[in-house]
Formats: sequence, C-alpha cells, structure tokens
Amino acid sequence: MNALENLLEGLAQAMTPQNLLWVLIGVTLGTIVGILPGLGNPAAVLAVLLPLTLKLPPTTGLIMMAGLYHGAKFAGSTTAILLNIPTETSSVVLCYDGHKLARQGRAGPAMGMSAISGFIASTIGVIALTFLAPIVAQFAVAFGPPEFAALMVFGLLLVITVTGKSPVKGFISMAVGLLLSTVGVDLFSGTERFTFGNINLFDGVEFLVLTLGMFAVSEVLINLEHVRGKSLLEIPKGIRNLLPNKQDLKECRGAIAQGSITGFIVGAVPGGGSTIASFVSYTLQKNMSRNRHKFGKGAMEGVAAPEAANNSEVGGAMVPLLSLGLPGSASTAVMLAALLLFGVQPGPRLFETNPEIVWPVIASLYLGNFALIILNLPLIPLWVRLLKIPYWVLYPSILVLAVVGAYSVRGSIFDIYMLIFFSLLGYAFRKLGIPPTPLLMAFVLGPEAENAIRQSLILSDNSLMIFVQRPISAIVLGLAVLVIVWAIYSRRRPGALPPTKADIQQDDDMDELTEAQQREAGEIIKVDVFAPEPSDEAREDGRVTPSTHSPER
Repeated sequence: MNALENLLEGLAQAMTPQNLLWVLIGVTLGTIVGILPGLGNPAAVLAVLLPLTLKLPPTTGLIMMAGLYHGAKFAGSTTAILLNIPTETSSVVLCYDGHKLARQGRAGPAMGMSAISGFIASTIGVIALTFLAPIVAQFAVAFGPPEFAALMVFGLLLVITVTGKSPVKGFISMAVGLLLSTVGVDLFSGTERFTFGNINLFDGVEFLVLTLGMFAVSEVLINLEHVRGKSLLEIPKGIRNLLPNKQDLKECRGAIAQGSITGFIVGAVPGGGSTIASFVSYTLQKNMSRNRHKFGKGAMEGVAAPEAANNSEVGGAMVPLLSLGLPGSASTAVMLAALLLFGVQPGPRLFETNPEIVWPVIASLYLGNFALIILNLPLIPLWVRLLKIPYWVLYPSILVLAVVGAYSVRGSIFDIYMLIFFSLLGYAFRKLGIPPTPLLMAFVLGPEAENAIRQSLILSDNSLMIFVQRPISAIVLGLAVLVIVWAIYSRRRPGALPPTKADIQQDDDMDELTEAQQREAGEIIKVDVFAPEPSDEAREDGRVTPSTHSPER
C-alpha cells in the first residue's frame, strides 16, 4: 500500500491548476513540433523544448517534459497514418497497416485506436512502474552485452515474420538494410566502410533521409501513377465513422494487452527502446492473431499492438532511469539531463531522497497521456481532413517537407542527393513488390546488434558459447527460435485460410496496386479482375463464367 499511497500523493501534487496547464501546453507543443520532419523524434522535441522548462519549478518542469514526450509520440503516429511519413523509428511499423487503413477511408478510426491503445498502455505502464520497479531494476542490471546482443538478434529474426507472402523479397530488403547500416567509420577499428572516400558518409546514412525517401517521396511517386480525382482519398462523413467502433475495440483487446506487457518489458532493458518494443509487439500480434492475413493490408490490430508497446515502453524505460540512472534510449537520455539540470540525482535512493519530485513525475506520465486524449481525440476529424487536400497541393507539400527535413538534419546538400537516391530505391522496391519495412528494421537494429555482438566476443575471447552460457541470452535466443518455428508453422498449417478477395482489395481500388502485387493477388483469388468486359457474343457462346470475370468490375 505504501507505493499506492505515494502514487496518489504524487497525483494530488501533479493535479494542481498550474501543473495541469503546463501538461496541456507540453502536449500541444510536442504535437505541433513533432509533426515537422527533422524534429519528429521525441528526443529531438525534448532537446529543442527543454530550455522552456528550466524557468519552471522542478516538479512543474518535469511534468511539462512528460507532456512534450507524449505529444511528440502522438505526432509520429499522426504523420505515419495519414501521410505514410514516420518521423521517428518507432512509428515506422505504423505505416504497414495504419496508412493502409487511411487509404481505405479509415484514417480516423486508426488514429483513434492509436490514442486509445496508447492511453490504456500508458496506464498499465505507470501501474507496473509503481509496483514492479525494484524487481525490474534488478532484472535490468543483469543485462550485459551478450543479453543485449541476443535481444537485437531476436529483433532481426522477427523480420522474417513480417516479410509478407514472399520471404525471399523480405530477405532482400533486410539485406539491403543491413548493408546500409554498415556505412560509415567503424567504432572499434576506426576504418572506413563503404564511404567511397566521401566525408559526408563518415557518420553513416541518416535515418530521416532514408525514411523520407523510402516512404514519403516514393509514396508520392507511386500515387502519381493513379491520380484520378481532386483529392487523395474520400473521407467518410459523420463523427461515428471517424472513431473506432465497438468491433474494432473488441478485436484489439488482446493486441492492447500484449503490446502493453511487451512494451514495458522491452523498455525496462537499458538500450531496448520504443523501436524494438513496437517491432516485437507487431510481430507477436501478427503471429498470434486469427486475422494474420490482414496484417500489412490494413489490420486495426497492427495499429493497436505497436502503439500500445510504444507508450507502455515509457513506463518501463523510467525504471532503469529513476532506479539506476541508466537511460534506455535517446529520449530518456534527455530526461536524465533534465533531472540533473533540476538538481535531481537518479539512483537507488531517489525514491527516498526526492519523493516530492519522483512521484509527481511518475503520475505526470499518466496525466500527459490523459491530456493527449482530451486534446487530440476531438481533433481527429480535423487531422483526417488533411486527406481532403487536393493532390496537386498535398503532393508538392510533402515533397517540400521531405526536402526541408532532409536538409535540416546536417545542413548538407549531400543529404538532398541521398534523398533522391532513396526515393528512387523506394519506388523500385514498390514496383517490384519488395516490402520496405524489413529494410528499415534492419537499418535500425543492425548497428546495435553488431556492436553488442562484437563486445560480447571481446569479453569471451571470440567464443560464441557466451551467448548460450548466460541464462538470459540463452532464453531470449530460444524465444527467437520458437517465434520463427511458429511463423513457419502458421504459414503451412492446413487450417490457415488464404486471404479472400475482400481482404486483398480492402475497399482500395485494385488499380492502385503495382503489377507485381496484381500478379500476386491474382494467384491467390484466382480471379482476373483486370480482364476487359466480355462481349455479348462471348456470353451467348458460354465462354465466360462468373469464376473467370468479376461482376463487380
């Protein structure tokens, strides 16, 4: 009861009119700044707006930081769902199903599910942080390079389960991502790798430039081939059609629960972060769901699970940060800097020496997400109306934002050239039916996995046995093998039903698919939906049957 009493006391301190006002200001500023390419990463938002909090009392300033953090996270999901532009690494997976839902006229329900699942998961994360912090902190301390390497390998192996119907194309995408992740100066030896003597590549490929090219600009290029009207998409009328319905909430109950647990556990591991949490949660949900064939085509569970993990990770990441002073990600590193600037020293005795600060901060994690719900749920219809903007206005705007965002990273024209290169690469991927998501996953996880593996080999004198001799790393690798086996089994088991025609189309015109996707779809549903209308003579001769021509077309 002591922890519960402390949390309630923290809520009482955090819910003063002044603190509530600064939470709302933080959420608003975080959302506005987080939408901008180049600043969409929560760590960048916190770093840019940190000076605004230093004039406030410590408790109020840290509460405002929580609002900024939640606002930036919601902004990342907004751009990923509406425009297929992930402004942070953890929102990449939302492009897989969130943007597909937007193209089906369900952008509002997708954004509503993102906010609702995030709110529930954040609540669960705060409760777990309150009661499980000491236990989880001891678990986090046990994570060394071998355990972290196993976790990274686990994340890379999960790429196999999200490669769609063609594992070969998925492996090609993952291999390209791993290759791109090696560009730059090696941290261990100091040698250049794939830089071709260009000083602009010494620091590697910028994630934002790669993401904008592979997702945003390539999406515009593909859509320009199928422009048919003044607006990008038709938006359904009525507020009820712009929010998740009861069926959506019912289907996503398990996804939210799974994502909440997964996100907290991964977040509690130093170096885990929301990126791995969202990828792992999405993959687990895809393999556990009864509607796994809908994933990648517009599954609401594909939005709920990663967003739940993305938000519950915040509570998990606060465990090593507050208990041990160990930041688990770039965002928590900025939070650590804020704590130190306010004169608060994180560590095992923080809960005893500064309870008047730490408990209101924990409570503010909940208040920040609550403020996000209050502020942004009513604004979802306004956000969705972005899709009503005429394509001749929206597409140039996306291109301008992409160019400005790419240039703003380092202020280098070279990044503009890289943006053009990755835009053409993304366009080629889409025309060939190669999924871009495994490339992004491998690009993000590859360097972390390489560093952890090389550190582990140094500790073990180049012996691979260190990964199976340490219990936690052996268990994580064993779980990775089980997930892969389950993925293979679920693909081949006799009871697995193939996607139907409705699942393939998903209310999205088949003309918008690439030729490779059209051939793939035709092999599944065995219907030539692109055949020309048969003549009356052919019908009279009996040469046309309902099974060879789609009456809907």
